[in-house]
Amino acid sequence: MRAQDIMSKNPATVTPGTRVRQAAILMKDADVGIVPVVEDGGTKRLVGLLTDRDIAIRLVAEGRDPDTVEVRELMSPHPKSARADDDVSKVMDLMGREQVRRVPIVDERGVLVGIVAQADIVIEARDDAKAERTVEKISKPGGKHND
Repeated sequence: MRAQDIMSKNPATVTPGTRVRQAAILMKDADVGIVPVVEDGGTKRLVGLLTDRDIAIRLVAEGRDPDTVEVRELMSPHPKSARADDDVSKVMDLMGREQVRRVPIVDERGVLVGIVAQADIVIEARDDAKAERTVEKISKPGGKHND
């Protein structure tokens, strides 16, 4: 099974210049905890990730204004990603190694085409034992938890 078989296609995105309040509203409306950040200009080339945790820790806890702060100030740049034709086991390995629950999926030019979430892996994985190990690695205390 390939990443493209289980990924959510065309996820909602923001650009680095998007105001954080707009990004938070998008996350609320789409009921997601992460939004990929793509280049300005409509190319959809992945340049970062913004999570609800980024907003809570780097904006709210610091008393910053979501109407003036841009996504570029909070996002995690250069996110690890996988390709649409990667085997799901490779995506699971990446999730476990990086301790993340979501992995952006890009094409050969780095253009965002989808996102695979931990839930997609658990629902669709043929290797239940590997899916379980992946969830355990992601959930280990002291991990990165950038998403």
